[in-house]
Amino acid sequence: MLKIYNSLTKQKEAFEPLDQNHIKYYSCGPTVYNRIHIGNARAFICADLLAKVLKGIYPRVTYVSNITDIDDKIIEAAKEEKVSIKEITNKYYKIYLKDLKTLGIDKPDIQPFATDYIDEMIKYIEQLIVNNNAYVKEGNVLFDVTKFPNYGCLSGRNLDEQKAGKRVDIEAYKRNHNDFILWKPSDDDEPGWESPWGYGRPGWHLECSVMSELTLNIPFDIHGGGNDLKFPHHDNEIAQTCAYHNTNNPEDFAKYWFHNGFLNLENEKMSKSMGNVVYLDDLLNEYDGNHIRLALLSSHYRQPIPWTRNLLEQAKTISNKISKFMADYDVSSEYIKDSNVAKALTDDLNTPKAISTIQKLIQEPNESIIDELRTFKYVFQGSSHKVSINEESIDIIKQLVSDRDKARNEGNYDLADKLRDKLLKMNVSIKDVDGKTEWEI
Repeated sequence: MLKIYNSLTKQKEAFEPLDQNHIKYYSCGPTVYNRIHIGNARAFICADLLAKVLKGIYPRVTYVSNITDIDDKIIEAAKEEKVSIKEITNKYYKIYLKDLKTLGIDKPDIQPFATDYIDEMIKYIEQLIVNNNAYVKEGNVLFDVTKFPNYGCLSGRNLDEQKAGKRVDIEAYKRNHNDFILWKPSDDDEPGWESPWGYGRPGWHLECSVMSELTLNIPFDIHGGGNDLKFPHHDNEIAQTCAYHNTNNPEDFAKYWFHNGFLNLENEKMSKSMGNVVYLDDLLNEYDGNHIRLALLSSHYRQPIPWTRNLLEQAKTISNKISKFMADYDVSSEYIKDSNVAKALTDDLNTPKAISTIQKLIQEPNESIIDELRTFKYVFQGSSHKVSINEESIDIIKQLVSDRDKARNEGNYDLADKLRDKLLKMNVSIKDVDGKTEWEI
């Protein structure tokens, strides 16, 4: 039985689907205004991990992940690049799809774009106003958080606590500090749509509520995203969705909430605002897609992951070793439910245990090895991206390998060690076999 940590109840639980024959899962997707960084990549890989495990267990799974293609960040990026909003979003959406493939991430079953649901968002807002959960001020429509008694139920934040000790100027159009935008005015030179409240655009939080409900209906089984989305994004989603349907129970929206931990660089959360961002494509000249995927899954998904060069190198070594062993068996990619790898994953997606299980098995193979390799390949090795090297680099490597073999045969081990170190710095893995050196990138 699958067990997952439910962020709503703050405990690990046995997963009990609303419908055993059809699992419904929504995870927040990207805002397409820039390349994805390695922190984004972890969130998307963790979402993919859960989708893969669910699809391995249940007969039908609908996995939805949205594309935010209208947002203030997109507008700003379009102004900086001096192109249209559509050009920006199309450009980075294509890059996003390529990045998914590079990391062995399956495209979601449904991938809704926010701008395709504007009419439905307007109707949603109108109903919230009718329900007395939203108000209009200066062309803005805002959700009144005081009207939802369980506001903050996911993050655990209390409205009174949030007010205490804070000296924050409340925007003139807000009744309360935490009231959030459902609709905002657009300037004439900004993208927007006509609405009962004037020319404008929807708020980010509203977009996910509308898209998740219209693609999956509610309630659905699982809603996911990064830890940074718990507040305010997911708390706001819960509030407006429940208010729309006149319920105070968050489970009437989604039963389980799934969140992955941050990625840290030198013990600091990686973020664009801190200027410590590592972009995915900065790594692809040195590492295969499966190296990066394994590195991002080497820590439990709920834990922060310390991102270092050493972590990548370790993942590369492990991945290459497993792949080389796997090649002798020519295994397919398949989720075998009773494999030990699968058993580790059904325990709250315990990827470190799944990886160690395979490492032990390739040291001492037994009759279950094929099933274990199939399951591991299904989850951890979905990428076809390989580091490419030009002919000139190959010639250099071959010469260094030849020189090292010669030095070893002549007993010049100091020189052989120096040549070996030089090869390693070029990301060349070497193995000595019968006096000769075998190598691979």
